[in-house]
Amino acid sequence: MKNKMKKFLLAALVFVGSLSVANAQEIISKGSSMVNVGIGLGHHFGSDGMSIPPLSVAYDYSIVSGLIDRNNGAITLGGYGAFTSGSMTYRAPGYSSSASYTHILLGFRGMFHYQFAPKLDTYAGLMLGYHIGSTSYSNSGPMGSHSNSGLTGSGFDIGVLLGARYFFTPRIGAFTELGYSLPYWNLGVTFKL
Repeated sequence: MKNKMKKFLLAALVFVGSLSVANAQEIISKGSSMVNVGIGLGHHFGSDGMSIPPLSVAYDYSIVSGLIDRNNGAITLGGYGAFTSGSMTYRAPGYSSSASYTHILLGFRGMFHYQFAPKLDTYAGLMLGYHIGSTSYSNSGPMGSHSNSGLTGSGFDIGVLLGARYFFTPRIGAFTELGYSLPYWNLGVTFKL
């Protein structure tokens, strides 16, 4: 599945690149900042019984712009936070089991932005994140009841991210991101501050 996703991302970037427009006005200038508010589709922790889909907020601040032809190419640094939770229940004659989980991801990311067409910001970069996972479960059956809870699956991760933002107005747009974050695919609203 990962190879198919990589091929899809490469094809999407080639398509967007074919729409290139010379001397487009730069969306990201030095000192500008943007906030993404999104919802995720699919995530690293399974989807059975998901009750809250991955919700995320990302902030990007441009530290340099005009790297290519003086009017394109920018680098942003920023933060990322995401949350998801879910639960599952299984029942059979004489037996029942339930489990719930919560995952939080906090991260720092750096992105390179290039504008292939007016109003379209495409970017790629790296994110270093720390995820905190907690689970609880209980079961009961002929042999008695048992329950447990605690932190599981916490630790540091590093990953690659590809994304695009399209601005409908000078300050409001839509975004999509694929790659490392709590979900595999994030989409939502972006605001230029």
